Amino acid sequence: MKFNKNTILAQVGVIKNEKYGAISTPIYHSATFRHPAIGESTGYDYSRTSNPTRQELETALASLEEGKYGFAFPTGMAALTTIFGLFKSGDHVILSEDLYGGTYRLLKQYFNQYGIDADFIDTTNLIEVEQTWKPNTKGLLIETPSNPLMKITDIKLCAKLCKQFNALFIVDNTFMTPYYQTPINLGADIVIHSGTKYLAGHNDLLAGAIITNDADLADRIGFLQNTTGSVLSAGDSWLLLRSLKTLGLRMERQTKNAQAIVEWAQTEGSKWINQVYYPSINEQGYNIHLGQATGDGAMLSIRFKSEQLAMDLLSKLELFSFAESLGGVESLITIPSRQTHADMPEDYRKKLGVTDDLLRISVGIEDCNDLIYDLTQAINKCI
Repeated sequence: MKFNKNTILAQVGVIKNEKYGAISTPIYHSATFRHPAIGESTGYDYSRTSNPTRQELETALASLEEGKYGFAFPTGMAALTTIFGLFKSGDHVILSEDLYGGTYRLLKQYFNQYGIDADFIDTTNLIEVEQTWKPNTKGLLIETPSNPLMKITDIKLCAKLCKQFNALFIVDNTFMTPYYQTPINLGADIVIHSGTKYLAGHNDLLAGAIITNDADLADRIGFLQNTTGSVLSAGDSWLLLRSLKTLGLRMERQTKNAQAIVEWAQTEGSKWINQVYYPSINEQGYNIHLGQATGDGAMLSIRFKSEQLAMDLLSKLELFSFAESLGGVESLITIPSRQTHADMPEDYRKKLGVTDDLLRISVGIEDCNDLIYDLTQAINKCI
């Protein structure tokens, strides 16, 4: 029998063969492990290479994404850095144009010195993807929905293109999580997460994750992780295991709240708002989204009728925290042009529409009426 995802999530980290009958996976706070004899191992030698608590988490992450191999990292950026370590000097990589600004920084200000070329384009337009393709293109990385404009890229079509040209296809699944979207089932070679966000879900833990189905890729990723030492600690692995148990409950509540805010923004809030960005109201991409995801998620962006209003209301909010990051149970609001995407050149941000009138909202689990009240009262104080 194939169990429901909420059942699978509730059982994450539950152990069946612990000698004391413990339900929860223990935290193995040990840097090193005793060898039974020369040439023999318990399967664990040194925690940088493998740790029982981290391995339980990695197994759970792989299972949730319906992959075979999982890797847990100390941050999402550490996971991304490992991914780009799969490429070599002279390789070309294509990426979604409006993705997390830290990914742009990593490629343009770090990996470019090692001869890795990158183009950031509108991956919702497959013709543009094909036109950008070069003989040395070795990878395609997308976010769908994108950050912060919620553009929808067709995962299956991108997978088909990458297979045709023997390139790695990587999907950042941070916004949707495996609760709503499993890109490996749609043809992705690698799925990546900033585990800090929805997987951890409480704005109190840094983590990253990589999942793949390919044994050769898993060997290469494992080698890079072990060699660079970019591993999640045992304690943080346990915290992430515990957080995963409520992922489905959190996503359902946060999505419901986000949908209520979108409805408010399109009706009562429309006198202050020019545009709302959310998957279910994406006229061009929603049918694609429906074919690859089972929910809309809890991220949305709002373009206000003036930059001054958008910036002023940030200091008037009572429930929303003006802070970077996303995915936690507490609602956050940020101005991407000044925070998450600030490392992108100004002219590039303006071209994308990441301007000072745009605010990105990570909707939490608070009562949705209270969140709408907070937005309304903040706006009223500014006008």
